[in-house]
Amino acid sequence: MQYEVTTPTEYLEALEKDWRLDKIQELRAIIKSSASDFEEIINYKMLGYKDERGVAFHLNAQKNYVSFYVGDAEKVDQTGELLKGIDVGKGCIRFKKSVSIADTRIGEFIEKAVGLWKAGEDIDC
Repeated sequence: MQYEVTTPTEYLEALEKDWRLDKIQELRAIIKSSASDFEEIINYKMLGYKDERGVAFHLNAQKNYVSFYVGDAEKVDQTGELLKGIDVGKGCIRFKKSVSIADTRIGEFIEKAVGLWKAGEDIDC
């Protein structure tokens, strides 16, 4: 879904107050703890996280899931162990209503992705 907003605060206010907002907030907290020096912005009508290199990640609420756009997940998690139990597509990781973020290893995945990004590694699709 696309939201006609210009700030992260407006983005969050535009979301329906349901499970997707809860998942967005959980993922934002993980991203902020792993990438505290990244700026949270609006990019492509969704939340974006950038540093001096540019935008590394995006986060967006869709109708049936929350998407975390990280580029090529296999470049970050070659074995698939960190994303086990999560729906991974081309360029995005999808969190459906039934997935408990606390029961996943997404925090470790994000931490690794941030490390690779800051080291100048290519994690794009």
